Amino acid sequence: MQTKTIRIVEQFRKNFDEENAIKMSAYMKCRFPFLGLPKPKRDELSKGFLRKVTKDKMIDWNLVNYLWELPEREFQYLALDYLGKLKKELEKKDISKLEQLIITKSWWDSVDSLAPLVGVLCKKYPELKTEVISNWIISSNIWLKRVSIIFQLKFKDDVDTELLSKAIIANTLTKEFFVNKAIGWALRQYSKFNPDWVKEFISKYPLSPLSVREGSKYL
Repeated sequence: MQTKTIRIVEQFRKNFDEENAIKMSAYMKCRFPFLGLPKPKRDELSKGFLRKVTKDKMIDWNLVNYLWELPEREFQYLALDYLGKLKKELEKKDISKLEQLIITKSWWDSVDSLAPLVGVLCKKYPELKTEVISNWIISSNIWLKRVSIIFQLKFKDDVDTELLSKAIIANTLTKEFFVNKAIGWALRQYSKFNPDWVKEFISKYPLSPLSVREGSKYL
């Protein structure tokens, strides 16, 4: 691993804050150990590092995977910041790499940051919606399901409503909180641009109370 990467890992760990670490881990249901670095502190520490490692405009997946494998959650956040800065460089084949990140160390914080990157790829390569997303809709993995529902959140009025309908309808009977929440979130966001479509959809299908409540917020 390159010296600059080792250095940023050391810098993060030198700023360990036990009190914050306990609070942050508790907020994430104690699923991950934390260093206790809030976002402003992480941004301060990583600014120079990210500037250097993104200047070549090419994604180093070895770097991403290295950070993802480190135990403390802040390193996954750093990997996500890195990918966010290079999102325009994503290539079609990278969808499998994003999928691996979605299903590894999964929780809403990482998954909801990966979903927009999937959206970038699907905008760039629309065939991925058929080749990949359609399979995620019916996956046994709840996080892939969640991404299949929310990856279009930033599409504004350019949402593929046929695919969104397919993703939601396939999962209307789930009792999984994170899937039902995603359904409501996707409908709520799209209702800003096409409230009539959302209103009709909600009245037509047997959605969970959570999905209806979330999806109807702006109607």
